[in-house]
Amino acid sequence: MIIRAEPLRRRNLLIAGLAAFGAVALPLRRSFAETGAGEPFDYEILCRRAQELAGQPHNDETVTLPDGLKGLGYDQYRDIRFVPERAIWRSARRFEVQLFHPGFLNDRPVRVSIVSGGEARPVAYRRELFSFGANRVEGDPPSDLGFAGFRLHYPLHRPGPMDEVIAFLGASYFRMLGRDQKYGLSARGLAIDTAQPRGEEFPRFREFWIEEPAAEADAITVHALLDSPRCTGAYRFHLRPGTETVAEVHCALYPRADIEKLGLAPLTSMFFYGEGRSRRTDDFRPEVHDSDGLQVATGAGEWIWRPLANPRALRVSSFAVENPRGFGLCQRDRRFENYQDLESLFHKRPSLWVEPIGAWGKGHVELVEIPSEEEINDNIVAYWVPEPPVRKGNPLTLSYRLVSFLDLAWLPPLGRVTSTRIGSARTPGNAGMPREARHFVVDFGGGDLPHLDAEEALDADVSASTGRLLAPVVLKNAETGGWRVFFDFAPDGKPSDLRCRLRLRGAPLTETWTYLWTPA
Repeated sequence: MIIRAEPLRRRNLLIAGLAAFGAVALPLRRSFAETGAGEPFDYEILCRRAQELAGQPHNDETVTLPDGLKGLGYDQYRDIRFVPERAIWRSARRFEVQLFHPGFLNDRPVRVSIVSGGEARPVAYRRELFSFGANRVEGDPPSDLGFAGFRLHYPLHRPGPMDEVIAFLGASYFRMLGRDQKYGLSARGLAIDTAQPRGEEFPRFREFWIEEPAAEADAITVHALLDSPRCTGAYRFHLRPGTETVAEVHCALYPRADIEKLGLAPLTSMFFYGEGRSRRTDDFRPEVHDSDGLQVATGAGEWIWRPLANPRALRVSSFAVENPRGFGLCQRDRRFENYQDLESLFHKRPSLWVEPIGAWGKGHVELVEIPSEEEINDNIVAYWVPEPPVRKGNPLTLSYRLVSFLDLAWLPPLGRVTSTRIGSARTPGNAGMPREARHFVVDFGGGDLPHLDAEEALDADVSASTGRLLAPVVLKNAETGGWRVFFDFAPDGKPSDLRCRLRLRGAPLTETWTYLWTPA
């Protein structure tokens, strides 16, 4: 594992809320307008287009908004709502499409086309697709204005009512929902030079093609063209909504220039504070986060759990893995009483799991934790970095499944970490410990742990890359049916990688808990 800290130029990306929209009765025979003649389209054509685009200079075009829509604030932008009765395939398919209006931070034109019978036809911008609320729009916006993105609806919970299942809005960000889930963390198409001194480059999806599904289809395919100063890409998303919504993602990337750090299958989340809080907060809520840990499944069969933190300085951690079985940002704590938030409903925020399709080779999962003083900032990023670095003119292809879930019993198949609590190790009976010494309490549950008697000789395999550890204590937790590990750690002023897992007669019973301790 590699640990380093670097300066970072922060960029707060506020993505507009995706609230449910009210209905407006508009009798229409068709729900959207097509412009121009259809053109042949499939994923291979998109790959060729992305490759050709990589040979051209990058064009960072922006939208010219009409008067009344320029310079909108967050609340003003949210007042622009798509008219539900204008949705594409309204009442004709199990899926329907609603569009986002350009404006606020979403000032790059996004073109959307519908693919039917192997031919693509663009969706024309029309003013009547939207209601503008209190915003006063001067004049008629041009038909080539484009959109900011779109979202798909599907009867996720019961027949009839349509529920939002995925939304693409802002750069290459998208968010997915399964049954009984509330929006939290985001996925991205690509991350470039995250946490690098030169600053991060944010690729964007500039065009989408949505394949028209059969009337009773329970899956849908979306294609996207990605563009940035140093890379283009062709993406295909095959989405199947359900209790766990799954997107199978295929992408072909074409670098315009050398890229020092290419982040594949990136995930972005928020962690403000949790049960192991190290910051004082004047807040009635015990915990505030969209995700509470990073899960990694190595190709060698080890399962790793890293609790997330809101650090005092930027932290970048790397987990070297060859042919990973998967990784994800997870929200494990599903108890409302641990959040006490009736508005944000953090206990219903989904986890996202990346499952590679095929062998990814050598590389590492990288975790970036950014200091944040507000919960509105996404300050957690995780992604896969391939080896060797990406060079200009060398295409790269990748496939993976992205799963949005509340709980997967097999993730991991062993006992899992259920909580991490940290406090001072300078107790009345332990006054000789240094002031910076910490007392760690790690709880494990699940797997075979509930079936083991308290007399079983479980072994806590605990290590630290630097500093000094006091002998750990292992106890059966009669209140939960799990097991608890206590240990004290005296640092030596250097960052330290702490690790802990439970074993029985040398065989691992649990995933490996890891924690990065850094000097204050």
